[in-house]
Amino acid sequence: MISSPTSPVASEFTGASGAEPAPQTPGTLRAIWARFRTDRLATAALVLLSLIVVICIAAPLTSPHDPLATEAVNRLAPPGSPGHILGTDGEGRDLLSRLIWGGRVSLLTGIAPVLIGLVVGGILGLVAGYAGGITRTLIMRCVDVLFAFPAVLLAIGIAVTLGPGTRNVIIALAVVLVPSVARVTESATVSACSQEYIEAARASGASGLSIILIQLVRNVASAPLAYSFSIIGPVIVFAAGLNFLGLGIQPPDPEWGSMLYTLHNSLLLAPFTSIVPGIPIALAALLFDIIGNAVRDVLDPRLA
Repeated sequence: MISSPTSPVASEFTGASGAEPAPQTPGTLRAIWARFRTDRLATAALVLLSLIVVICIAAPLTSPHDPLATEAVNRLAPPGSPGHILGTDGEGRDLLSRLIWGGRVSLLTGIAPVLIGLVVGGILGLVAGYAGGITRTLIMRCVDVLFAFPAVLLAIGIAVTLGPGTRNVIIALAVVLVPSVARVTESATVSACSQEYIEAARASGASGLSIILIQLVRNVASAPLAYSFSIIGPVIVFAAGLNFLGLGIQPPDPEWGSMLYTLHNSLLLAPFTSIVPGIPIALAALLFDIIGNAVRDVLDPRLA
């Protein structure tokens, strides 16, 4: 479900093609944004995704009802019912309101693990790639140990061990993502370390820490950033799956995956109850995938 560093997304940055990242120049962020805007589909996806995020963050203002309020007389009301645009669930709770409030948790459990994995995996990859020798061997062998376990089973095992809760789902997913980001970063760092500007920095007497922070971070960042953007969509689906299994947020609090879990019993009586929460999961994953592909193309050092 989660792309490995050997996937096409990652291989473009891990030296599979023999290309090496070029040093970044001033004004890169403005140039990157200008190139991103040339992709109309990605720009439209970014606008739509931003709208969804704003609506979810402003849930107290955008939600038409209390997501926990029940109406026994309106149980399983179909979409288009008076006062309930998307209908109600088996307890008479407004589905639109629960989707808006649940989006907060769903987006958090999809984005937070990627950010944590990017930071932790990026640091490990930078240190391993620059230090080399026994340090690189130890770090990468630990990464290989985590890769020995299937990502889904590893995340489920960690979540079960830690117990149900949003925080524990984020931790479980972050642990699964760290090895992938570390491998991508380590490969890009090894390639960058062979460049003349790194040799010049070493010859000038610069410390290893300053070389990593000043030279390597800005020139290697494109690889793990592009990879991380590309896996946010699958991680959102993965997080929804963990919540569907009851390992995340607990009912009656809303979350897209947990809504699928609580509503699957009503599938035969009211199929829309399972379709409604499934749509935002698929839509969010699709939007992040489109944006991730565009970011990957923009940050590709061979195109820069």
